Amino acid sequence: MPLPDAFLQELKARSDIVEIVSAYVSLKRSGKNLVGLCPFHSEKTPSFTVYPDTASFYCFGCGAGGDVITFVRRIENLDYMEAIRFLAQRVGMKVPENRADDGMSKLRARILALNREAARFYYAVLKSQAGEAGRAYFAKRALRPETIRHFGLGYAPPGRFSLVDYLERRGFAQQEMVLANAAFKSRSGRAVDRFFDRVMFPIIDLRGNVVAFGGRTLGDGKPKYLNTSETPVFSKGDMLFALNFAKNGNRGRLILCEGYMDVISMHQAGFTDAVATLGTALTASQARLMSRYAKEVVVSYDADEAGQKAASRAIPILRAAGLQVRVLTIEGGKDPDEYIKAYGPVRFRQMLEACGNDVEYRLRKAKVGCNLQTAEGRVAYLRGAVQVLASLDNPVEREVYAGRVAGETGVGTATLLGQVKTDGKRLEMSRRKKELRAVRRQAAGFTDRVNPEKRRYLRAAAAEEALLAYLIKNPDAGWIFEALPPEKFVTEFNRRVYERIMGRIKEGKSVGIMDFAGDFSMEELSSIAGILARADGLSAARSDAEEYIAVIRQEKEKQLLGSAASAPAEKIEDYLKELRQQKK
Repeated sequence: MPLPDAFLQELKARSDIVEIVSAYVSLKRSGKNLVGLCPFHSEKTPSFTVYPDTASFYCFGCGAGGDVITFVRRIENLDYMEAIRFLAQRVGMKVPENRADDGMSKLRARILALNREAARFYYAVLKSQAGEAGRAYFAKRALRPETIRHFGLGYAPPGRFSLVDYLERRGFAQQEMVLANAAFKSRSGRAVDRFFDRVMFPIIDLRGNVVAFGGRTLGDGKPKYLNTSETPVFSKGDMLFALNFAKNGNRGRLILCEGYMDVISMHQAGFTDAVATLGTALTASQARLMSRYAKEVVVSYDADEAGQKAASRAIPILRAAGLQVRVLTIEGGKDPDEYIKAYGPVRFRQMLEACGNDVEYRLRKAKVGCNLQTAEGRVAYLRGAVQVLASLDNPVEREVYAGRVAGETGVGTATLLGQVKTDGKRLEMSRRKKELRAVRRQAAGFTDRVNPEKRRYLRAAAAEEALLAYLIKNPDAGWIFEALPPEKFVTEFNRRVYERIMGRIKEGKSVGIMDFAGDFSMEELSSIAGILARADGLSAARSDAEEYIAVIRQEKEKQLLGSAASAPAEKIEDYLKELRQQKK
């Protein structure tokens, strides 16, 4: 059953969207609205807007939008009911639990309970006689018992039904195991363990829930590392391994590593601010997550070519999230785990504290292979250096490093800065063109997954959206429902929103965007928020609404005529009758 409307209205009244968003985003006043850099994608020009009048937000860059519930869901990676509880706890309200849980919340709760039991199983197996192979591996990696216990490490035995049988005895259905990606269905239809003969690394979210697992094979099996796939409780591009530990007392710094073992070894050695991505390249979402807990990130990837390429890719993503970046290049081509074992934590800490920032790292990389004793070598280095300097937004930073490069190459600082300025303008122009193309495609409906009909019926969809925005802002305009029944809408999604608005207005209820949160998905709420954002500041007189209605009716007639043209002969008369009826 849905939550009581009175509860939602009070929660809405107490949950000021500006106050809540401001805890995550630096907002500046822009007329009656507020703008800032979007927390959901990387950008340099603010395109994220909060609209106090409609208690909504919308980003014109990535299309994320919605109400305060949607914002909390996105920023905290929660489902609908979890976000409701989050907001209710914040304002001291009690959620009517007996009516609150929906199907997805119950499923998420079951998966989290299943994962917790699976983690206990893997840990118990590691401690038992059956876990000898796993214990030998961790002993080889010099992990102490307290470290194994702290991270809840385990072992998945070779049997293909060990976990499945255990979970069944704990009351879990095989379908739940498959949905949690702890198992998969065989051809016979029986659930089979996803992980076997692997040491296991539980992945724990910021609230202490086991949401997924990583498993490392002990033999020659492929892949070497296997991770839980996407589930209702886990999205690997939005999480970081060990952030649940590293976020506490990190003194404003995080160390970004490549793998689980690097992180675990570093924590064991006292570097408890280490985290790692989950088997994928760093994402913008992970960088933004780090920016909530640190001001500086030290990239400590492997010293091999793959690790250094990954470091180069990570730098602009981290910078775009507003983080200061330093890069640790480990001498001797070792990874952090190997280095600590070989030379100890004291020497590693010295190297960590002395490592240079990302600009110095990139300039060093640009210099590799360039002989500065020759004209050709200096030109090659300057080309690379100009690219690095052109990517810097801070003019002081540009000038400082330009002076250093000029001293190395014998080129005048002013000459170098002139070239940097030219390249910087070219980069900025390219970025703006890309953004403009994206906005145009979005406006034309090319990227609209929520309302795919918009691209085909652009004029109708535009009028429908304008009318929906008018209704939300003018809920007393009940005359519209007599003038335009829902079946006259051309696009299905807009029709569904219209019907929802009509139902609430006829029942005497409010029609703010938060009132739709329980009936539409996050993507759909983003689309509704976009409708309101695009209508912000536009004329909203009755004559405008009448014009929107006229356009929708005209476009519906065109749609019917178009359908009739390709219809069987016996259907055409039915279409003509309907059109005649419309005109009466």
